[in-house]
Amino acid sequence: MRTYPQAVLAGLAGGGLALLAATREWAVDVEQRPGLSDLRTVQTGADAQPWLIGVAVVALAATGALLATRGRARRLLGVVLALTGVSVAVGAIVARAGLDPGSASPVWPIACVCGGAAVTVAGVLAARHGHLWSAMSSRYERRPAAAASSEPFPGQDVSSSGRDLWDALDRGEDPTAR
Repeated sequence: MRTYPQAVLAGLAGGGLALLAATREWAVDVEQRPGLSDLRTVQTGADAQPWLIGVAVVALAATGALLATRGRARRLLGVVLALTGVSVAVGAIVARAGLDPGSASPVWPIACVCGGAAVTVAGVLAARHGHLWSAMSSRYERRPAAAASSEPFPGQDVSSSGRDLWDALDRGEDPTAR
């Protein structure tokens, strides 16, 4: 489905934007000091709400995990991703509300809210359509030790043992060319 790449891109872009915006300058407090230079105190979104960076990193990690999960796990991950996006947006709004309106820059808080909204959209798409998306091949899944030793690899001669293959490599032969 087309929603799969859209959800992954929205999650990565939103998480990255939220992470970037949370670390940028949201407010500057200038203290006038007679006879001295002005004292400037810069405040970032992470200074106002320290957990914003952590939640943005969780959004990026959860988006990456969408690629490795399937079925119900992917749908559950979509719910977590949607909640993460909502918390980024709400955290940015709360952080902006707590800053001095005269000295605050509106650009980065708005960017952080937009990033949270994009993550929320990705989560909703994953929660709604995630079970229909293609999954990684079972070829990449770990097989149990008993199954791994008893089943041959594709193209492997059933009569060949693992020891025979290593011996062939030691002799300089290609065991797959048989």
